[in-house]
Amino acid sequence: MNSLSVRALLVRGMLAGLVAGVLALAVAYFLGEPRVDSAIAFEDAHAHEHGEEVFSRTLQSTGGLATGVLVFGVAVGGIAALAFCVALGRIGRFGPRATAAFVSMGALLTVYVVPFLKYPANPPSVGDPDTIGKRTALYFLMIALSVLLAVGAVILGRRLAPRLGNWNAAIAATAAFLVAVGLAYAFLPAVNEVPKDFPATLLWQFRLAALAMQVTLWAGFGLVFGHLAERLLVPAPAKAERPANTSANSTAASAH
Repeated sequence: MNSLSVRALLVRGMLAGLVAGVLALAVAYFLGEPRVDSAIAFEDAHAHEHGEEVFSRTLQSTGGLATGVLVFGVAVGGIAALAFCVALGRIGRFGPRATAAFVSMGALLTVYVVPFLKYPANPPSVGDPDTIGKRTALYFLMIALSVLLAVGAVILGRRLAPRLGNWNAAIAATAAFLVAVGLAYAFLPAVNEVPKDFPATLLWQFRLAALAMQVTLWAGFGLVFGHLAERLLVPAPAKAERPANTSANSTAASAH
């Protein structure tokens, strides 16, 4: 793959990330924001002191939310496009659409689901402000470990494939990844700062909304980018070549 193709895929990845960001923004606004408002109401009802609000809640839930989600979508879209360039042809005989789907699914699992299971998302009023630095560091450490372990599992699977076969190698690599993640879960410190009187239903709904937003983002990216990448890498004449040859062979057979 030459530099022009990589550049073209990078641009398409960022565009796909923007489209996926719009879809995720809709999920965040309609599913997430009502839970944020409820959490803020809980915090206001239980707080003795109220800090000064720099930005209004309306601006936070509209312009602020849109800016954050769309910028995030474009950024991760570009990174995922570069990962696609590395993965294409190296993880099996998959076309652009299938490779884009694998990259999106892998990103969802390693960048969000695995860290989420150890350090799930929490709404406002959950967490001690004095520990926010520690909690942030632990979360990003879990992301880094998850990504590195996933890359290691892919390398392990490729090296085992000649001896065990693709299926058995994939099972062995997956098992190794799960064991390593389990060890990371066990050794990293837990964080549990949910107030005892915080509504459990609200907490559960907020976490489901956060998960739904990420699933929408990565599913949307995989579908849109897979389509754009295939149009770039598989020219239309090549796709139409097989049906045309089939018609020609059928005509020749009829003549005989």
